[in-house]
Amino acid sequence: MNGTASNVLFILSDEHTRDVAGCYGHKIVKTPHLDALATRGTKFTAAYTNCPICVPARASLHTGTYVAENACWDNAHPYDGSMRSWAHRLKAAGHHTMSIGKLHFRAQSDDNGFVEEIIPLHVVDGEGDLLGLIRRPKAAKRGGMPDLAKAAGPGESTYAAYDRNIRDGAIEWLTNHAARQSKPWCLFVSFVKPHFPLIAPPEFYAMYPPETLPMPRLAGPDDYPKHPSVAALRACMNYDDFFTPEKVRVALAAYFGMVSFLDDNIGRVLAALQSAGLGDSTRVVYSSDHGDNLGTRHMWGKSIHYEEAAAVPMIVAGPGVPAGKTCATPVTLVDVYPTIVESVGLAPDALELKLPGKSLVAIATEAYDPQRVALGEYHAAGSITAMYMVRKGRWKYIHHVGYRAELFDLESDPGETTDLGESPAHRETLAAMEAELRERLDPEAVNARAFADQEAKIARFGGVDALVKRGDFGYSPAPGQKPVFATRIEA
Repeated sequence: MNGTASNVLFILSDEHTRDVAGCYGHKIVKTPHLDALATRGTKFTAAYTNCPICVPARASLHTGTYVAENACWDNAHPYDGSMRSWAHRLKAAGHHTMSIGKLHFRAQSDDNGFVEEIIPLHVVDGEGDLLGLIRRPKAAKRGGMPDLAKAAGPGESTYAAYDRNIRDGAIEWLTNHAARQSKPWCLFVSFVKPHFPLIAPPEFYAMYPPETLPMPRLAGPDDYPKHPSVAALRACMNYDDFFTPEKVRVALAAYFGMVSFLDDNIGRVLAALQSAGLGDSTRVVYSSDHGDNLGTRHMWGKSIHYEEAAAVPMIVAGPGVPAGKTCATPVTLVDVYPTIVESVGLAPDALELKLPGKSLVAIATEAYDPQRVALGEYHAAGSITAMYMVRKGRWKYIHHVGYRAELFDLESDPGETTDLGESPAHRETLAAMEAELRERLDPEAVNARAFADQEAKIARFGGVDALVKRGDFGYSPAPGQKPVFATRIEA
């Protein structure tokens, strides 16, 4: 290994909303291992997913491209290995690239770039969530909405068992194989918690007595989403209709418990890295594919561009990374690609120089950049139109094709309670933020492409009626588990 290169241990979780961690200021949730990682590295406070749903977010993370470019629009258009990923790039240069856990690509039989895929979770039947393709004239309602509240509480789940297997696989590789590599390696450890079902191992659930927990923000009778496209998405993803106040607190206790369970697993993996003598030669990156609404605005799950679903934790530590720093420059999952390539000692090639991302290590070492833009898109289940997010400086702009835009001042209104999109005093800001979006893509053209691809796939599978009859599954099953389809659906 040369003096400037390092190994990379990249740990990803699923559906970990940024603010549910001690190092991000949460007053209740206990995450000592993530807190310690942030203390010895750099914590990004304006990190975002490029799409607040699993499959497109992971495609952007692996290819370093926006959804508009990779066309992984939704959970039924999975990454198939045809676009180069950072794993392909490293493997071609002779670096060992290994994944353990959830990938959510099309299939293990595709060349996804990894030398090895250990216990991977890919989309169901290589196709994924076909019901989510139905978006117009209105989105198809989901069949399993009551199950989220019904299942919430303490207990064991296939996801918890899967995460323990992922943890143990990572520990085994770090202990017995990592030090033998002749070049810097990249180990991708992809946990599935705290993704629902909201079932926490009992010892972690017990850390958060439900009766002691506050209700979510914006959970009053006047706090339902008012924007028409967001309201339509909530009507499709109507989990909240099945929650009582008591069950909300149980669900929060379960989610908080799952986050602490995740943190415990991360701590064990990081301890194995240190025990193998590789702590000083390895950069550690932690992030999540998206967040979770957790009852805010009467919404659960993800799928929107408000902070609770779109903002993700992002922590980087290791050689060359400033310690104890908080970085407010906006970053997204596409910045992971150049981070990994740079970390192992590779210079960017012509293709990589055209990618939108930048090394997180470089961003961490620089001063705050008020001009940097974070871009997000959503073209997936529940949406009746494309929704785009632009974060720049203090401003968050959300563009809904065919509908009015939203604008939030995150400096004075971090909870996004006041939409300034129709404020005469903010017309110039609104126009400037729209210009930032249009500089990067054509929102109407991309929207049309997404709908066309989705409707072509609907036709290929027999049309709307056939997909409604097939039903949907609440979440992708862990390896060895069969998907459970629900059919309580309205087209």
